[in-house]
Amino acid sequence: MATQWEKLYSLPLLVSRYLHYETTTRVENEEAEQIIETWRNRLTDISWFMRSLNEHLARRANEEDRCSGRFWEGRFKSQALLDEAAVLTCMSYVDLNPVRAGMAESPEVSDFTSIQQRIQQHTKSGAKSKSATSESLPTLVPLVKQSQDRHENAIGFSLVDYLELVDWAGRVIRENKPGAIPDNAPPILQRIGLEPGRYLEHLQGLAATEKPTMFGHVKQIRRAANSLGRSFIKGIGEAQRLYRPA
Repeated sequence: MATQWEKLYSLPLLVSRYLHYETTTRVENEEAEQIIETWRNRLTDISWFMRSLNEHLARRANEEDRCSGRFWEGRFKSQALLDEAAVLTCMSYVDLNPVRAGMAESPEVSDFTSIQQRIQQHTKSGAKSKSATSESLPTLVPLVKQSQDRHENAIGFSLVDYLELVDWAGRVIRENKPGAIPDNAPPILQRIGLEPGRYLEHLQGLAATEKPTMFGHVKQIRRAANSLGRSFIKGIGEAQRLYRPA
């Protein structure tokens, strides 16, 4: 554990001596072991991971911009995705960020997104991203229907379903007509239980002002709340509007 920590941070002198069997008293050993146990907990803590990652990125950005001070708007938020509908919603929200922000005209030219990589891998003829070559891109989890995937957490939509949905949503967002919901909504929305109008509002940031702590159908959220011994979890109201009854 200490060797893993040393890859990210410098070791205190006491721990370094402990690892090289140079400590001489029981008190020194116990103190070093307590420090290492703290590191063990931190290395499995998503909050500590995000803190370290954000600090690193902020330092690099400020160095490039030759400035100092706060870089991020606020702390990160962790949201539990309870079913495939929640996964689909959040995936498409992130992949359409460049289109929504006016930085890209379509998903296939949205650099630094997984949707662009999936399109390139699907067509085998797309232009390479500006950010990296195909050899250096990370391997993405395949999108296949549950009938073709034996994994217990298999999702309920395929790559073609997802590409069709993101392309449709991206076109609606670019038309700049928040109130107009096209009639040609992809069938996946009905199959997976998402309300088309509310789904588009969510993608455009017009839905809930406060982000829920959990995403999924109401039944899934209530089940999660019961397992945590809680009578209420923020997100029930948004789930009732976004997800159709099962």
